[in-house]
Amino acid sequence: MKQPSLYKLRGAVRITVTGGDIEALINTVAEQGLEVWDLRAHDGRRAEMNILLPHFFKLRPLLKRTGCRVKVTHRSGFPFFAARLLRRKFFLGGMLFFIAALFALSSMVWNVEVKGNVTIPTDEVLAAAKKEGIYPFQWAFRMQSQDKLSRQLALALPDVTWIGVSKEGTTITIQVVESAQPKREPLLNPRHLVSKTDAVITQIYAEQGRPVVQKDMRVKKGQVLISGILGDEENTKTIVAKGEVRGLVWREYQVEVPLVQKHNTMTGDSKERFYIVLGKWAIQLWGYGNTPFTTFDTESDHKPLTWRSFTLPMGWLTEKDLETREQEEQHTIEWARTKGLEGARNDIIAKNGKGTKILSEKILHEKKENGKVYMKVLFEVEESIAEELPLVHSQGE
Repeated sequence: MKQPSLYKLRGAVRITVTGGDIEALINTVAEQGLEVWDLRAHDGRRAEMNILLPHFFKLRPLLKRTGCRVKVTHRSGFPFFAARLLRRKFFLGGMLFFIAALFALSSMVWNVEVKGNVTIPTDEVLAAAKKEGIYPFQWAFRMQSQDKLSRQLALALPDVTWIGVSKEGTTITIQVVESAQPKREPLLNPRHLVSKTDAVITQIYAEQGRPVVQKDMRVKKGQVLISGILGDEENTKTIVAKGEVRGLVWREYQVEVPLVQKHNTMTGDSKERFYIVLGKWAIQLWGYGNTPFTTFDTESDHKPLTWRSFTLPMGWLTEKDLETREQEEQHTIEWARTKGLEGARNDIIAKNGKGTKILSEKILHEKKENGKVYMKVLFEVEESIAEELPLVHSQGE
């Protein structure tokens, strides 16, 4: 027989029927439309079946008629759960208190975020928001409408064009659009642009000042590239030299790469700890004891409770310690050479900026010793070579 719908809600029992005419009892049950399922007969002397709780109470006259006896072996469904719950008054009270606390906590503001502000300090925005009733642990129903709060905050902060206030779960977000302020140029002292290294000039652009070198000219470190002094010997004027000068620079690198690389891999063994999170506190439920692994990585997974669009200040946290094991990997000289050159290139670009171009590279010396590859490499690099040199009034060129 088919399992009836919603039997968990209506309640059901598992019964064992013995003695009397079991076959006649089963036929009578079917004729009267009593819903039973998962029927199992044992040698005609015993049978087991599930029956809906309301229909169980209709079995008594049928049992008398057939001379059978019945024994309940299992109970399931909401009616039995409710009966057990009513017997546990403290548990019921705790559950009701939990639901009430959950509702109360979800009706509070737990966090206030400020976004979009650049020049206006966050503390200043939060102070203005607090005067309007926006602060942590404030009841959400006591706050004014979001449109009204936005207008009042815009009046309280004169350097903003627009302010938006939005609520998502227990978090209030204040979105700030600041007024466009004219950019203030920094006051610069008169200066030269000089070479920061020995180089051969490949490009020179003088935005302001007098260029004193040309393309393909070799310059020394500290030599003036763009002068900040204009005029002749009798009439001079000092200005802020501006521009860009690029040149060829030769850099020598000592590269050292081990042929044996060590790295950690996961073994597959792990240990878990489980916490219930309430606000900023986490209470451990299971997974006590020290981690049995010598080396391991820890992963955390925080899952806050949500209700509709609200994120509640409580949830679950799982921490998993994953055992790791160090492994060694042997590489070839070709791999070490490629890895070493790549690291040197990245170092050159990181030190001299994205506009740096590596035009050529030459390995001057290479050897393998003590499980490592040693190389001396010469790089030809095109980079910006100009740096500032402040001028004083008594200084001549």
